[in-house]
Amino acid sequence: VQLQASGGGLVQAGGSLRLSCAATGGTFSRYRMGWFRQAPGKEREFVAAIRRSGSVTYYADSVKGRFTISGDNAKNTVYLQMNSLKPEDTAVYYCAADLSESSSYIRRSAYDYWGQGTQVTVSS
Repeated sequence: VQLQASGGGLVQAGGSLRLSCAATGGTFSRYRMGWFRQAPGKEREFVAAIRRSGSVTYYADSVKGRFTISGDNAKNTVYLQMNSLKPEDTAVYYCAADLSESSSYIRRSAYDYWGQGTQVTVSS
């Protein structure tokens, strides 16, 4: 499975971006998909996840109410809509795929495949 993240960029505080993560070499609907982010000098942290069913989503408290994760099975793509962006959202954003859903969605070790990351920069 290969994951290709895109959609990052530079935006002013209060603005919006939509990240995309296209999966190839596998069936997207069979994976739990997650988004993580890593700011300079910090650990990679959980942002959002969506279960294989597509009906259950999870969010970090820091993004709840501002970010929305969704999936398009026909396009094998998962999205992260980010609204009301803040400077503290600045990071490299990574998408990831979990084949088994056997571990907590928050744990990086639960995910089997990772995309290359896309930079999001929010200016104040």
